[in-house]
Amino acid sequence: MTKDRIDRRFAALKAENRAGFVSYVMAGDPDAATALAILEGLPAAGADLIELGFPFSDPMAEGPTIQRASQRALAQKMTLNGTLDLVRAFRQGDDDTPLILMGYLNPLMNKGFETFAREAAQAGVDGLIVVDCPPEEADPLADALEAHGVSLIRLAAPTTDDARLPAVVRRTSGFLYYVSVAGVTGVKSADAGDVAPAVARLRAASGLPVAVGFGIRTPEQAAAVARIADAAVVGSALVDEIESAAKMNENVTEKVLLKASELAKAVRSARLELA
Repeated sequence: MTKDRIDRRFAALKAENRAGFVSYVMAGDPDAATALAILEGLPAAGADLIELGFPFSDPMAEGPTIQRASQRALAQKMTLNGTLDLVRAFRQGDDDTPLILMGYLNPLMNKGFETFAREAAQAGVDGLIVVDCPPEEADPLADALEAHGVSLIRLAAPTTDDARLPAVVRRTSGFLYYVSVAGVTGVKSADAGDVAPAVARLRAASGLPVAVGFGIRTPEQAAAVARIADAAVVGSALVDEIESAAKMNENVTEKVLLKASELAKAVRSARLELA
């Protein structure tokens, strides 16, 4: 089963007593070839897990940075099928790094849950985050994913209270994603003091590792989260590098991988500073 990669990676991180660095990029941004080069370079730059967005015209949870990435990818004719092609190409050189798709329900419904789950598993996808699929409506998708060994990874937020939490953690596997700020990606900053009790509560409720994202842009913020969570997720800061490098006609792949490396080093060393 493909989701074993996620379980193995978090077990290895726990054995090393460190948090994981999860990097997010958008499929097809700024184009398919460059997106693949970035994907292929992320593990060596220090990414322990990779989230790969598939573009959608109305990404409601995203701030301006990832909205623009989605628009660039769509302009390059990137699709859900094209995203799976990127995963297949990535897997030709990397069979170890967990790769999670992140996106919205409409493209999955259009493709069909069973077809998507089968093709995603065959391509080498380990998990799926669907931002706009509430737990009450997720059973058909969860059924299809479970049949093919792909984890459904849910989001919890600061507004997820104790009454709501059991529905959020039900049928979740791999890890739980904590949205550390109430709002969209890339706008507000995570506060480690607020995140710590939330991570403890989510671990206790789910029995799963907890990754924290939506408010982490700098190495300092990533390190602060890495001291208390099982993984730190960075997306907008990496996508900003893609956008700025493309505008300046710089080497996009080099720029984003350098940024990823800086963030990964901060995450890897965070708990050593406490020793």
